[in-house]
Amino acid sequence: MVQTLSAQEITLEKLREKFNLELVKNDKFFPEWQYELPEISAGEKQRLDRVQTSYSNLLEEPPILENTVKMVVLSPLLDLANLYLPPFRIKSEKTIKISLEDEGIIIKGKIDVLAVCEQIWVMAIESKKAAFSLEVGRSQLLTYMLANPNSNQATYGLITNGNSFRFLKLVKGETSQYAVSRIFDIFNPGNDLYHVLSILKSLANLALNSPPFLNREVGNSIMDNG
Repeated sequence: MVQTLSAQEITLEKLREKFNLELVKNDKFFPEWQYELPEISAGEKQRLDRVQTSYSNLLEEPPILENTVKMVVLSPLLDLANLYLPPFRIKSEKTIKISLEDEGIIIKGKIDVLAVCEQIWVMAIESKKAAFSLEVGRSQLLTYMLANPNSNQATYGLITNGNSFRFLKLVKGETSQYAVSRIFDIFNPGNDLYHVLSILKSLANLALNSPPFLNREVGNSIMDNG
């Protein structure tokens, strides 16, 4: 009999057992959140300071629900990172399914926000209400990232509760490996949203310069010239 599980039920222990998933603590595995990041303009900083102020205002009358986090904090970040513009596509509540046929298990869930460049997953984003710790969403987000059909590409993820942000990187294989960034907090001195936006832009540029996308562009150029 097939057993169907929700992604919200999956723990880090189950991911380790079912997918041979391990945490990597070597900084060289996930340099994308630390080095060669694009600069943020003065106008972008002003916009992010406004997001910070808006979020501070919301905190005066809790609770802050998940949809509010997406509207007030996440949406401006995706906009400034140009993830709403071609060739990127934003998919909300994207359904995923992972079948473990040998064990008769199917895992189902819905990604809050998925940013896609052609068939490349730029980012799987899991947002939680403000009262939740980021760790509540780690195993759930990793489950979504494991569902990425492009197994030859690294998958990146972001967990946020509106107040804090953490990036993840996953590389699938016989032993699937993942790493995490430090936590960025919206109220840290200097406004950590600047760093979050810079990383989002960097990952978007990484997708645009990945071999599958570049090969598709070359192929289209040849067809157009023919």
